[in-house]
Amino acid sequence: MQVPLQITFHDVSHSEALDKHIREKAGKLERFYTGLMGCKVVVEQPGLHQHKGKPFNIRIDLTVPGAEIVVDRQQDEDVYVALRDAFNAARRKLEDYGRRQRLEIKTHDPVLSGRVARLVTEERYGFIAGIDGREFYFSAMNLANGNYDHLAEGDEVHFLEDAGSQGLQARRVTLRRHEEA
Repeated sequence: MQVPLQITFHDVSHSEALDKHIREKAGKLERFYTGLMGCKVVVEQPGLHQHKGKPFNIRIDLTVPGAEIVVDRQQDEDVYVALRDAFNAARRKLEDYGRRQRLEIKTHDPVLSGRVARLVTEERYGFIAGIDGREFYFSAMNLANGNYDHLAEGDEVHFLEDAGSQGLQARRVTLRRHEEA
């Protein structure tokens, strides 16, 4: 971390064991996100609650490039359990932030268009001629709506490209609506 760890105790007596525990937990966060710039941890024990005893609240402020990640209001009557839960939540948020930064987000395949070129009705498969001239195999199982019997040669379809063991395949094949044509 570029900025030293800051630990603050509110209405909680400071102990070396608790301080060491927090430092170890904070140090482990750098394993999940190497660009971690700073970490502030606040441990507090607000006033007595009628039915719950005195729960500990943990707030963790993490500084990362371009953002601040905050975990707040993790509560438990055991300070070590509250810290564990708060640091686990911070770890998950750091991992999510890192994935977003690395653009590890789900991308969608482009939807292609074409026409049914040939059907082998007795074996329930066929071929689609793409608008770029490539030919794609599909079977009845690749139809998004499962209506193989309603297909005819020449029908316009939308599909996703897939690579199969025998060549190009179409998956999630849907009949193109006439109003789109």
